[in-house]
Amino acid sequence: MAKAEPNVVPLCDVLLVLLIIFMVITPMVQKGIDVKLPETAQDTGGGVPSGLIVLTLKKDLSVMINQEQIDLNMLQDRLRTIYSTRQDKTIFIRADAKLPFVRVMELIDIAKGAGVETLGLIPEYFTEETTY
Repeated sequence: MAKAEPNVVPLCDVLLVLLIIFMVITPMVQKGIDVKLPETAQDTGGGVPSGLIVLTLKKDLSVMINQEQIDLNMLQDRLRTIYSTRQDKTIFIRADAKLPFVRVMELIDIAKGAGVETLGLIPEYFTEETTY
């Protein structure tokens, strides 16, 4: 009686070739955003550094630069004016965490178009009595 056994040598060759292909291609396909984590300072003075620009998106989708209310259509021109003379091109975007992220992405696009290089996101969970 003849026994039929599969020849696994070609299967192992194909498996090794596929493994090599995936090992070579995987580092090239990775995409993402570079993230720079904040450094902690030993001095906890509690003060906020002066000169920070904080862009606030309220629940009603109105926008504020620090404490100045601004129309969304004028935002890019105003940011371009602010950042044209600044060396530090950093901005912080503060928004309610319950807002759709597409609204925050619109602000990120506007800020990047205005010349902002470094961007920080501050998700906030505002209550009804919280004032901006």
